[in-house]
Amino acid sequence: MQFVCGTSGIKDFRFTNGCDKAGKLKKFLLFTISITISSFTIADIGAGKTQYEKSNCQACHDTRGPAWEESVDDQLSKKGPELWYAGSKFNRSWLETWLVSPSPIRPMQYNSILEKNTGDHVALDAASAEAIADYLMSLTSDAVAGGKIKPKARAKGKLIFKKKMSCNGCHLYQDRNEVIGGLSGPSLVAAGARLNPDWIYAYLTNPKVFKPIGRMPGLKGVMRTRDIKEVSSYISSF
Repeated sequence: MQFVCGTSGIKDFRFTNGCDKAGKLKKFLLFTISITISSFTIADIGAGKTQYEKSNCQACHDTRGPAWEESVDDQLSKKGPELWYAGSKFNRSWLETWLVSPSPIRPMQYNSILEKNTGDHVALDAASAEAIADYLMSLTSDAVAGGKIKPKARAKGKLIFKKKMSCNGCHLYQDRNEVIGGLSGPSLVAAGARLNPDWIYAYLTNPKVFKPIGRMPGLKGVMRTRDIKEVSSYISSF
């Protein structure tokens, strides 16, 4: 007769005791595996931070969070975008690829609406990019809740983007085969590959959480929540 752990009606101590031991062993192994994975993750993040500092990324990018800027002078003192919420903002695959082969995201230089972006960001080797991406993806913001937005190119989102809020007045985007729009803000061409949809929603709702000093208007109180979600989904579909 074959006995199976957990079968009701089996009273034989030899089998139930064996089942108890097997269950405890399974729990121990799962615990050990989880600790090992956590150790590797912590080690990867630590190595990534070391590489981040070795590559002198901190010279232009601030990883202190939450946002600390209180004045225009504070904002102007920064040479590049803050990264303290990078793990909530970016898609990992895009980030790692971009670090190896960077191209301008902003048409104009950071903190400028007059000087063109020369596209001189440092390119990293693949190993350094992977390590730094590990570190940056560990930097997250509680203001970004997961699972709220799915990319959808619906007519309503497009109407809000182009007409109601005129997002294209400041941001480039691709309309069919043509790239059009304004130059004063970051480009939204291929935004869906670059940005986490839930971060887009959080940022559009209240950008001051991430950038206290900036030109981007918050949509909370200006637009209904479902409409903010609609335009967030639309941008995520780019």
